[in-house]
Amino acid sequence: MKRSIVLPLLFVGFFSCSNEPNYTPTESPTDNTVDIVDSTTTNGDLTTLIWSDEFEVNGAPSASNWNLETIPPNNGSWWNEEQQYYTDRRENSIVTDGILKIIAKKESYGGKNYTSARMTTQDLFEFRYGKVEIKAKLPEGQGTWPALWFLGSNIDEVSWPRCGEIDLMEHGDGEPGLVSSAVHLPNENGDHYYQRGEQLIENEASAFHLYEMIWTETKMEFFVDGKKHHEFIVNDNMPFHQPFFILLNVAMGGTFTGNIIDQNFVSSTMEIDYIRVYQ
Repeated sequence: MKRSIVLPLLFVGFFSCSNEPNYTPTESPTDNTVDIVDSTTTNGDLTTLIWSDEFEVNGAPSASNWNLETIPPNNGSWWNEEQQYYTDRRENSIVTDGILKIIAKKESYGGKNYTSARMTTQDLFEFRYGKVEIKAKLPEGQGTWPALWFLGSNIDEVSWPRCGEIDLMEHGDGEPGLVSSAVHLPNENGDHYYQRGEQLIENEASAFHLYEMIWTETKMEFFVDGKKHHEFIVNDNMPFHQPFFILLNVAMGGTFTGNIIDQNFVSSTMEIDYIRVYQ
């Protein structure tokens, strides 16, 4: 386990799934209804289930819960030098037998050599403070970059990193099984910095593990299977006192992976059993 670190300025997006100063939002639902849940409306003991997806209906991910982002915001690409094209096809995202599968594939599509999926709850579900549990099995193969993460709901108004970013889990920048959590935010000058913690787990791609975050007014804590590897102290001047939305994706390549993809890679899948949010 590595101690948390603070890295300033020039590392914008290196460990971040977003790196999105010009983030292009998904189109809002036609009724403009956003399910925003604040801990002040619950008992606050982290036992009240306020939102979940158990992935019980086969087929496309629930349109009531998820947006499938398909429009590259960075001149036809995504940030961080990623090499995939995100689609809304069932070849890249599907629910089968109680499991959500996000599938990264090697194929020519949209001018890219890989496809995958990126899902968000933006404008559908947003929350402030609470406990998040995601039971997941990670993809394998050098170059896969799976992430379970969150962005501030005001990103369209203030951009990144002013909106704040919380990474519950990222994998792909070290040896297999090295999973990390990070918190990204601007400093007093508006420049990006982050704090990160990590731990090494076994069977990350062959068994499900429970990735958990506890977020309060004063701190965030990150766990895998009950073992804590990162803690971040929150103060009043940070952008972590507003609603955030959930993101799930598997990128291919990019700066996080050292821009190295196994030349023999064909396909790999991140599987998610459930996502539960408590307050």
